[in-house]
Amino acid sequence: MPTVAEKIIIPSPPEDVWPLLSNPALVASCIPGATLAADQSGGDVWKGSIRVKFGPTVAVFRGEATLSYDHDKRRCTIEGRGIDQRGASRALANGVVAASGTNETELAVEGEYTVTGPLETFANAGGVHVARALLSEFARNMGALVAERRAEDTSADEASAVPAAGVNPASAAASPTARAAPTAPSSASSQPAVPTPPRQAAELNAFALLWAAFKSWLSSLFGKRS
Repeated sequence: MPTVAEKIIIPSPPEDVWPLLSNPALVASCIPGATLAADQSGGDVWKGSIRVKFGPTVAVFRGEATLSYDHDKRRCTIEGRGIDQRGASRALANGVVAASGTNETELAVEGEYTVTGPLETFANAGGVHVARALLSEFARNMGALVAERRAEDTSADEASAVPAAGVNPASAAASPTARAAPTAPSSASSQPAVPTPPRQAAELNAFALLWAAFKSWLSSLFGKRS
């Protein structure tokens, strides 16, 4: 049974990264070609798919995953299974994702998987390198998402700290009249803040991914020889 043991770095502290990692839909938005939706029956089961483009041909793999979070330890246990749209290949996988660090987040991914059907030989020979390439792309997208959310929070804090034009904050706070006066409703301020929805990562191009996986394989090959 092939195993995966990888570590990737996201250039933001865990307290900023983990809340996003705890949201499966946001995680899926950082994986090229992936979509994810909660099972309507409830629980921790999420159903999803991933589109892989082979030139003019598009393959779709569908599956589901059960996610279990330990927020105190910043760990997530995953059990998943999937099948390609033609029903020819099936996959089972399980693993643990853990976040640690101080100024930046080290994401440790450990797991194992099995693939049966036409893709079995490819998965056994190069699946680890494909996973490494996907994780690298995921880390870049997650880092960009964290930075984007931090900028949105900073802008919101700065906007709320700006006093109304022509009002002295000190005199306004000290004036009983000012404190008692009702505030006129504003169409802009009365609406609750709506978080910006995540942008979906670009569709997965199998040739680009395989090239990244090939480079990963070469790196590991020469690393062993040295």
